Amino acid sequence: MSTLRIDIWSDVVCPWCYIGKRRLETALGRFEHADEVELHWHSFQLDPSHPQGHRRPVFETLAEKTGAPPAQVRAMTRQVTDLAAAEGLKYDLEAAVSVNTIDARRLSHLATAHGLGGQMHERLLRAHLCEGEIVDDPDTLVRLGAEVGVAEDEIRRMLDGGAYADEVRADFDEGRRFGATGVPFFVLNRAYGISGAQPADTFLSALRTVYAIPTPENR
Repeated sequence: MSTLRIDIWSDVVCPWCYIGKRRLETALGRFEHADEVELHWHSFQLDPSHPQGHRRPVFETLAEKTGAPPAQVRAMTRQVTDLAAAEGLKYDLEAAVSVNTIDARRLSHLATAHGLGGQMHERLLRAHLCEGEIVDDPDTLVRLGAEVGVAEDEIRRMLDGGAYADEVRADFDEGRRFGATGVPFFVLNRAYGISGAQPADTFLSALRTVYAIPTPENR
């Protein structure tokens, strides 16, 4: 059986990343060869300069970054919340808190080592965007990791040290080499890039097109 590889760069505090994930999943549900698709999740940080340990309501962060008044920020977030709802996601961005995501990304790599990378990424997205969880809090990360099947003591050891920090940085570098300047960013068969949370029909068309192209590894 041949394989269609999809590499995905994403950040767990990115509202468009969760929407893009759902749209890709919708496309895969309609793709005739979905059983031949292999997903690989990669780390990215929307704001790597955000100080570690600094927590701030998302609305305040957006207002500062955009220079927009509070009413305009709320209108922007209502729009993305409505788009998320169309994909079955119930965002609560008023409760969301901006943090540095390096430890959350390290947790994702630890989970990947146990074959749980996709589940961990899903859980972290939901925690931040839908539940108002603080995804740089060690106890929160331990609990969320345990929910998907990673041992609590292993998570604590990882958080207490520097494990997987190099792997996170390597993900950033690889994404940039592929042309990722923002997320979500998708690469099909290591050659065909898709930027942004595209409609499911766009993903489906790309999947069918790339699948039909012979490569040295398949067909």
